[in-house]
Order: sequence, then C-alpha cells, then structure tokens
Amino acid sequence: MQDFVMHLQESGGHLYEQIYRYIRDEIQAGRLPYKEKLPSTRSLAASLQISRSTAQLAYEQLLSEGYIESVPYKGYYVARVEELYRLEKELEKKAYVRTGKGTNYQVDFSPNAIDMRYFPFSVWRRITKNILSQDQAETFALGDAKGDLELRETIARYLHASRGVNADASRIIVGAGNDYLLMLLRYVLGEGRTVAFENPSYPRAYKIFRLFAGKIVTVACDEGGICVDALQETGAQVAYVMPSHQYPTGVVMPIGRRAELLRWARQGEERYVIEDDYDSEFRYRGKPIPSLQSSDTAGKVIYIGTFSKSIAPAIRVSFMVLPPKLMERFALRCNVFSSTVSRIDQAVLNDFVREGAFERHLNRMRKVYKEKHEILLEELRPFLGDFALSGENAGLHVLLTDRKGREENWLREAALHVGVRVYGLSEALVEPLPKDQTERAATLLLGFGGLTPEQIRQGVALLAKVWGVPYEGC
Repeated sequence: MQDFVMHLQESGGHLYEQIYRYIRDEIQAGRLPYKEKLPSTRSLAASLQISRSTAQLAYEQLLSEGYIESVPYKGYYVARVEELYRLEKELEKKAYVRTGKGTNYQVDFSPNAIDMRYFPFSVWRRITKNILSQDQAETFALGDAKGDLELRETIARYLHASRGVNADASRIIVGAGNDYLLMLLRYVLGEGRTVAFENPSYPRAYKIFRLFAGKIVTVACDEGGICVDALQETGAQVAYVMPSHQYPTGVVMPIGRRAELLRWARQGEERYVIEDDYDSEFRYRGKPIPSLQSSDTAGKVIYIGTFSKSIAPAIRVSFMVLPPKLMERFALRCNVFSSTVSRIDQAVLNDFVREGAFERHLNRMRKVYKEKHEILLEELRPFLGDFALSGENAGLHVLLTDRKGREENWLREAALHVGVRVYGLSEALVEPLPKDQTERAATLLLGFGGLTPEQIRQGVALLAKVWGVPYEGC
C-alpha cells in the first residue's frame, strides 16, 4: 500500500474528480499494478486533508468503471487492466502527437460515454451490504446457467412494461455483456449460418459473428433502416438490426419496415432477426417506440438488451430473450455453461430494480441527458449552414454531415488540433462501401452523454473556430 502525492487545485474541478483522474492515470500508466492495495478512504482523506466523503466518491467512481475492486473487510485493490486497453491508449497518443498537441483532449465527444456523476452510489452500497449481511449460503453457490430466477422474473416484468417484450423468465438468459450472449448464439443458432448486417453497424458484433458465421453479408440501408428487398437477395438466414435506434446512424425503423422484416423472417424456418435494443431508454421526441419483438407472433426475434447504458458499463449485465424453439436448443446444447454474472451482482441488481431505485435513476438520467441534448442542439444551430444534422431524436449522440465537400479525416484532424475529439461514421463501417457510395459526404458523431453542459459549449466553440463556422455562442 502506498500514499498518493498529488496536488489538488481549486480551479481543477471537483476534488473527487481530481483524485479519480490521478488514480485512474496511475493505473493506466502501470504505476499502480494489479492487486496493489490502495489507502483506505479515512487514510486518503487524512493525507490529503479532505473530507472522507470526497475520498469515498472518488473510489466509487473508480469502482464503477472497473479500475479498482472492493474486497469486504480488507479494502480497495487495483483491478486487472487489460494490456489491450493500454495499447489502444498508446495508439491514441501516437495519433494525437502528430497534431502537435498533448495527449489530453479538452473535450471528447465520445458516443459511448455516459454520465456517472448522478449514479446513486449510496443506494447501491446499501443494497450490497444488505445482500452480504444475510449470510445465505446459496448466494455463493453455483447458480442457474440462465441466471437467477428472481432476476430473470424482474427483467421480464421490466421489459414487458417498458418495451412491450413478450417473454417469461424461462426464456431469458443473463450474461456478462452482449459479447458473451452473442457468442452463445454460436451454439444456439449453429455454425455456418449466413448473417446479414447493416453497414455501418456495431463493429464489435460484426467481429464476433465473423468468428463462427459461415458467411457475413452487408445490406444496403435507407432512411427506414435495412432494405428488406436487398436482404432477401443475400440468402441470409439471420439479420442483426437495431430498429429502435440504429448505431451509428440514429435511424428509427418505421412500422412498415418492421412488418417487412418480420415477414422476411417468417418465410424461412431457420430465419431469425437479432434485435439489439442497446439504448432504447433515451428518447427525446415523440412517443416511446415498442420493441420489434413485441410485434413478433411467430417466434422469430432474438431480443438483446443491456444495463450498461442505463446504469453503468462496469455492471456488465446484459440479457437475451430467445424464442421458444431456440430456448429448447439452448437447454440441449448450452447446459454445460455456467452463468458469467456473479450471483451477488445479480442479487444486488434485482433489488435495485425491484425496489424502484432503477426507475428513479433512469428518470433522473433522462432529464439529465435531455438537458444536454437540448444544449448541444442549441449550440449547433450556427453549424446548420455548413452541416446537416441527423439522429437527434434519441440516444446519446447526434450526427453532423458536411455540406462543403470536406473529408472526414480533415475534419477530425482539425478538431484534434484544438484538443477536441470527434468520431467519424466511417469508424463504424464493417466492410468497405461499394464504389458508388464511396464519395458520400463526411459524417461525424458527437456524443454528449459523458460531458457537462460547460464542456459541450466549450467543445462546440472550438469546433466552430477550427471548422470556420461563424459562432458567438448561443
């Protein structure tokens, strides 16, 4: 265990954020190795002359992001940080050094970031303590491969109420992240299938299916999502889609296109649609859109969702609803697997949802993200001569499409020169575009979930300066 020597500045933001950033950077740089014991919150508070609650808040942020682990009655320890993560940071550093600037972005418009400042740490801590104080031996025993029944029943009620999903607990599988659930489909669907993806799409899912699918095809999309006529021509048996909010384009699939897609699935005995409903909780205009699965009467939709966006990435709890026929296959082929989510984490999450804490947190975050969303749209108004705005009705990012013929790389590099990171639509391309589409206008993703209102305004002002947009602040 070692004490920390850090310089806290009054102008450096909240004290807990400065402490959090310092420890995070030390871990990422390898100066705090795996299993290193950290000072207690009492010791840290005393050495830095801060309140213990400030130290506790910094540790809770690190816990939620997976940088440290809490061992009951022993303290806090550095968690395992994958070498790949450090390698990616080094690659980012090299790319950024080319711009002549430092490695820290003033503003990072990441479309995947969320705001953890409002997470109810005290509620999560209380529930965890209650679970651990019950001394129930079964909590530490090997559980059901599908996940604990109580949690699956809670998820079934939540999905039916919020997304219209038709499923009972017997058809729900709980897993540690979408990656694990998608890999399970290797055994449920069988290898050798032809799987269709929209392009651009979620690259991680595409790469996972490449490991076992017989063939991967990409299908043209329009303003309504995947083109079903084009899908029909590919001979695909499985289609991976995000109908409620497509990533990264933000397209919401209309009811007519949904009906076409379900009709396509019904035309083949082994045809299925995988519905990734990754961030359906956050919608800012219009009525909530029900899931595609809610309209499926033939058992053709595999529904996948996650708590990573709505609670925290480090929770690592996702869920999959299988049609009855595929659930039978799961029982036959996957009974050798154990659940990848700790039963303690399942019990905590179950109580968090069941007692209403999740709904309260979700309602709060909807308000927080809606405020940021409105601020970003207001600040982007001067850009609407040079750019077209899209994807602004839901989710945690918007898209800007250049009208002046500039290249995506130029726009991104120019932003880096002033310390702002934006993301290109091309980063989500899972295959090269056809020749007739390669000349399309550059499109950039601006995420707002992890930024403060002040950072949003600062970032937009810097982009306006470097992209030549007349801007005086809104």
